Amino acid sequence: MSLRLLFFTICLAATITRAQEPGRISGTVSDSTSGEPLAGVVVLLADTPLGTLSNSQGRFELPRVAPGAYILQLSLVGYAPISRPVQVRAGGETALDLRLSSRPIHLGETLVQAGRLTNLVGIAASANQGVVGASDLALRPLLRPGEVVENIPGVIVTQHSGSGKANQYFMRGFNLDHGTDLAISVDGVPINMRSHAHGQGYADLNFLLPELVAGVDFRKGPYYAEVGDFGAAGAFEIRYYDRLPAGLVHLEAGQVGYARALVADNAAIGSDNLVWAGAFERNDGPWDLSEQARKLDGLLRYARGNELRGLTLSAAGYHNDWNATDQVPQRAIAAGLIDRWGYIDPTDGGTSRRYALSADWHSRSAAGTWRILAYALRYDLDLYSNFAYFLDDPEHGDQFEQRDRRWIYGAQATHSWTTMLGGRLSQTALGVGLRYDDIDNGLYHTEAQIRLHPVTVNQIGEFDAGPYLQNQTHWTGWFRTLAGLRADFFHFQVHNTFGGHSGTEVAGTLSPKLGLVFGPWCDTELYLSGGLGFHSNDARGVTAKIDPATPLPRSKGAEVGLRTALVPGLQSSLSLWLLDLKSELLWVGDAGSNEASGPTRRWGVELANFYTPAPWLTLDADCAWSHARYTDEAPEGKYVPQALAGTFDGGLAVHDLEGSLADLHGGLRLRYFGPRSLTQDNSVRSQATTLVYADLGYKVNARWTLGVNVFNLLDTEASDIDYYYTSRLPDEARSGVDDLHTHPAEPRVFRLSVSARF
Repeated sequence: MSLRLLFFTICLAATITRAQEPGRISGTVSDSTSGEPLAGVVVLLADTPLGTLSNSQGRFELPRVAPGAYILQLSLVGYAPISRPVQVRAGGETALDLRLSSRPIHLGETLVQAGRLTNLVGIAASANQGVVGASDLALRPLLRPGEVVENIPGVIVTQHSGSGKANQYFMRGFNLDHGTDLAISVDGVPINMRSHAHGQGYADLNFLLPELVAGVDFRKGPYYAEVGDFGAAGAFEIRYYDRLPAGLVHLEAGQVGYARALVADNAAIGSDNLVWAGAFERNDGPWDLSEQARKLDGLLRYARGNELRGLTLSAAGYHNDWNATDQVPQRAIAAGLIDRWGYIDPTDGGTSRRYALSADWHSRSAAGTWRILAYALRYDLDLYSNFAYFLDDPEHGDQFEQRDRRWIYGAQATHSWTTMLGGRLSQTALGVGLRYDDIDNGLYHTEAQIRLHPVTVNQIGEFDAGPYLQNQTHWTGWFRTLAGLRADFFHFQVHNTFGGHSGTEVAGTLSPKLGLVFGPWCDTELYLSGGLGFHSNDARGVTAKIDPATPLPRSKGAEVGLRTALVPGLQSSLSLWLLDLKSELLWVGDAGSNEASGPTRRWGVELANFYTPAPWLTLDADCAWSHARYTDEAPEGKYVPQALAGTFDGGLAVHDLEGSLADLHGGLRLRYFGPRSLTQDNSVRSQATTLVYADLGYKVNARWTLGVNVFNLLDTEASDIDYYYTSRLPDEARSGVDDLHTHPAEPRVFRLSVSARF
């Protein structure tokens, strides 16, 4: 080889080597408003496994990056994430000075407050995880407070009694009764009541003030380690504002004796803020027996600090009295004894009270995030119902009182941090929840709300501790895993003073979780999720001497899902899910005894769509279908009574118009609640319920807004809910009559409102 050729070869090799030499990305991240450096910012190089965290001075560095063009992604809880194109030169350094803008989000969570329009690709753990924002709630009228959660795809909320009783929830092939497999919380404070006088998991949202709701985070299925008791079908966390967008006076009046007044505002305490609110509501309803519901609500919420460190103290009070028209037998309507709005027992009704205190502290630094929550609440209920009329006691009737008095104390602590695991970004959360219910409840046979004799009276102490560990690791730019393990320990103690048994029981369970996330590709992700869950059973059933209930019956779930934001302005998700429940015994508060239930399998499909084709138009369409069957060979049949089969909820909203129509906004919604089997052999089925809601508003000026809401616009004769069981009217056979019992949906109702913001 000549010297000239050798020299050329060496130069060529050096050039190639130089071209392949890695570069480096470095920079600083600071707050766009204050200019202060931000620690703990997650810095990712898209479509690569490379990532790091900013240090206490806001600096970060990604060494040894192959030359080329990349997208750098930065995110921090409390701030809007950003993406920046970067060009890495061989052997060179790309230095950046980046700023993040603060944006209100739920502290300790990764889901932003913007709502269903938010692109959760790359953030959510599954296709069924999401958030409903205050902007979404403003697009639809609410007949009752609990309908806040109907903004969640596939959820139906109904009522079969007076408006002070907890709603019934339907989702994923379940009639969840009042919350048996649906965990609901408000700002982290659990709403479900264990060993409740009316039913296990009783979740009453009638105290909710919808105007103060900043958002709702939701998850479905037993795939999340932070969700414990009652979370097999799903978990919803409702969040109030720490600072209202503006003060508000809202006055509303409508047909059937409805009136409501709310006033809420911020009060500055130095650099801190106090949200205060009070509301009064009355409602007589369309029933022949005036409901005479009278409800008072109050809230004080003190917040100090910011997204990085702060404390929130809350105090809330609620009182409600009502008469109840429960479901009535179809034969009485057919015979002309009563009309659709009639009643059998004119003395049904109830009184409910709830008083709650909570403290919520959070801190975020480069070392991680802390959240510590403590709460205490007092809850009282006196509920009078008569479902069988004169079946068991032809002389005095079958009315019964369910009395519940309880104190609930609890605390939750969570610590999460981000590290590099073998060069891969890894996020870990360690948490624990503690709760104690001190309960005094009983079931009494009554006549016209006068006690005749007790059926069962108990003092109950129920304690649980639930530690969990959860990890998310980004193995590549297109694959991440979510693995978790939860342990729950329960102590049940029942002291029976009449009509039952005393006893103590201890139980525990482990619940592993796993999720695989592939993508994103073309702004689309694929999810595979699986996990074990449970719900606790009533302590009185667990400690029973004969046929005791399983303390913590197991649930097993799996799901494959897809989420996409490929079409501009459209957020869509699709999931195919499966959920198995173990055989269990349930405590039936109406009877004061256990009721057997066989093992079940539920599976279904959910499709959710939220679309903004123009700044002034929002369209949404959510549909769900499910299949629920018993998996044993029970002679009664394989159908699960009341299991939800098909639902649709969708509508359009017009807002933020320009020109001569700029002061108008309005919407139209359709809610379909499909037919359901009412008996185990499917011989009796309910009819479908289809309702249309409409609303129209006019903004008089920057402060005043007028509005009208129309519920059941087409005045459809339909049922809120149907049951099939045995009851007896006077002069009927002593054995009673098997019949369909219905609680009708309210007729067309207009409500007018005037709101002032200041």
